[in-house]
Amino acid sequence: MSTRTYRDAVDCLNTLQSNASALAAGKRLSDVAIPEMLAYLERTGYKPEDLNRLNVLHITGTKGKGSTSAFTSSILTKIRPDWKVGLYTSPHLVAVRERIRVNGKPLSEEQFTKYFFELWDRLEHNPRRKEDCMPDKPGYFRFITLLAFHAFLDLKVDATVLEVGVGGAYDSTNIVPKPRVTGITALGIDHVTVLGKTLSDIAWQKSGIFKKGVPALSVDQPEEGMVVLEKRAEELGASRFTVTPLLSGLRDTKLGLAGEHQIQNANLAVHLAQTFLDSHATVELTPIIAAGLAETKWPGRCQTVVEPTSSKLTWYLDGAHTVESLDCCMQWHATPAAGLALSSTRAEHRRVLVFNCTMGRSGPSFLKTMLTRTESQLKLVGSEENADTYFDDVIFCTNVTYADGAFKGDLTAVAIPQSELTELTVQHQLEQAWKELVPSFPSESIHVVPSIEHAVNIVRRISESAPSTGVLVCGSLHLVGGVIEVAGLADVAL
Repeated sequence: MSTRTYRDAVDCLNTLQSNASALAAGKRLSDVAIPEMLAYLERTGYKPEDLNRLNVLHITGTKGKGSTSAFTSSILTKIRPDWKVGLYTSPHLVAVRERIRVNGKPLSEEQFTKYFFELWDRLEHNPRRKEDCMPDKPGYFRFITLLAFHAFLDLKVDATVLEVGVGGAYDSTNIVPKPRVTGITALGIDHVTVLGKTLSDIAWQKSGIFKKGVPALSVDQPEEGMVVLEKRAEELGASRFTVTPLLSGLRDTKLGLAGEHQIQNANLAVHLAQTFLDSHATVELTPIIAAGLAETKWPGRCQTVVEPTSSKLTWYLDGAHTVESLDCCMQWHATPAAGLALSSTRAEHRRVLVFNCTMGRSGPSFLKTMLTRTESQLKLVGSEENADTYFDDVIFCTNVTYADGAFKGDLTAVAIPQSELTELTVQHQLEQAWKELVPSFPSESIHVVPSIEHAVNIVRRISESAPSTGVLVCGSLHLVGGVIEVAGLADVAL
């Protein structure tokens, strides 16, 4: 047999993605999600109790869970440099192996390939299924979750920061019998409008990670959600439920992640880390913890990257893809620290927006949120600019990586109907929404293109004729990852 490569692993993994028609037909019933995940775990040779050896800090929420996970991992690594600290997150930006990290570094291609095919082969050699309706192999996210467990167990990590994928109660990560501590970041309203759920529904789902005898922590939440969290913590037997108070001095502490909203995430991370290390210790912002917060890296979230080949082109990368996160994005971008950095030379400076979203119907509300926040933020910082002219060009593109219609292997997405990609359905919806929201915007400055490579090429042409250009890329982490790949930013952004 020829040597199996990283590309082979990625190609096999991509066969586990659900296509558009399968997603439209509906997901597996939630009440069988955990039993099915446990069945797959058993087929790979593990028992649920084995996962307790990972010493898990389990984190969920509507927004900020990835950033909080990154802060928590950085703090633990700083406090215990002798430890191996695992970090499992989703999605990835450029390479799928980014989802599984040890001490902040993704698995190497060799490690990922090794662990992938060990798991793949175990499933191949043990095809027995408890229910005939179960697929032979788990879906994409389930498989990567099992892969993370397998890798971390083999590497004998001392702690594992485990980010929930979606929800909580029925999420693939929620098969660890007894994590060491659980945490919930901000609960938002996005799922209320998108999925027709109430905030109470969302709180019930998220609190499904609470476990008997395990501390449960949360940021301050809207009252409707907080009532549910408190009740569920009692029902599920959490050893205590704590709303984390803001640590003294945190607002004056330098954070490795930009944006006002990161203060709340960093605060929860400190509480999680210190509870993990000693559930009875007084939580304090010590110098070593402050250093961990300052050194935290989380690419693609309120990130500023100067073009490696030209200092006159600056990329502002934020994978914000919900109403609330896009609001935070513009709160960050429309400030002198980011998009207004060159406002003194506004006549010569060009601002470009590169945008896409995977749910076309949400596009108009997303763009309206961005414009509304931009207007209020400009007034707040005393700028004479206005939202309608904040951007000089807007580019709406698909998440297809290359101009020839191909995806980078790690960025392949089969869940988008081919007709949408061919006809640029979502992109034209975004174009129409922008024209209605900003009627005065020049039509020639609105670009609808079929790939990320097309968008990057337009940006480069614009930057060639301007003394300085700033480009905000947002609306999709997949889009941000594609830009990093196509624009050659990996060495400076990741």
